[in-house]
Amino acid sequence: MSTKVRPVPLAEIIADRIQTMILEGAIRPGEKLLGERELAERLGVSRPSLHQALAQLEEKGLLITTKSGTVVAKFLDRLADPLAELFVTEPRATSDYIEFRQTVEVAAAGYAATRATQPEREAIADCLARIRAAHDAGDASLEADYDAELHGLIYEASHNLMVLHIMRVLGDLLRRNVFYNRETLYLRAGVRDLLLQQHLRIGEAVLSGNAEEAAAAMRAHMEFTGSSIEDIKREEARLATAMRRIDRKYLVAGAEDEA
Repeated sequence: MSTKVRPVPLAEIIADRIQTMILEGAIRPGEKLLGERELAERLGVSRPSLHQALAQLEEKGLLITTKSGTVVAKFLDRLADPLAELFVTEPRATSDYIEFRQTVEVAAAGYAATRATQPEREAIADCLARIRAAHDAGDASLEADYDAELHGLIYEASHNLMVLHIMRVLGDLLRRNVFYNRETLYLRAGVRDLLLQQHLRIGEAVLSGNAEEAAAAMRAHMEFTGSSIEDIKREEARLATAMRRIDRKYLVAGAEDEA
């Protein structure tokens, strides 16, 4: 007795293609898709089949339909939001975050050096050029943004889906200043020049396909970042103590008359 082969509905094929692109990071959370008519034309499918596919993905929680169109859901926020609440007041969070990043990013840099495709290498090279330009222009804020972008490109080039999505969650927490303020790090005396050298070393090692050098460069970069952040936190704590001593005069009788 022969078994009938059930043809896969076109809507499922379309949904699988978009879902894979979301999984691989080609389409990112928060990004808006083209309108249904234009998207159907780009994909070469009928609008009814596309509409069914989008409905399937929306049911899975991967897409959201808004008044302005269809948007990739920020599905990682369901993990990031409670983590932000847990970590924001935890003293150990920053050092644990750096330690975790060092473990993952050293490996990711090595993977990227051996796995990056030509388009990914071109994207990394372009990002390095923009980091140099922002540095030369003295724009610490823009340079910090490109810093984050470079790390994101390395996650993508590692071709490890766990690295990509977990590090995106942590990157979102960093953008919320849960662990530390990246721009504050860039404003620290002498740090910008050192970070530029470190990022160039990492990027160039990845571009040359040298996994060992890429991993070593990333390890040195994360160790430097961790020690710099600890220095900043100690200075902030000392300043807070000094300010509380100044504030004493508003709380203690006769303190304003003290020499």
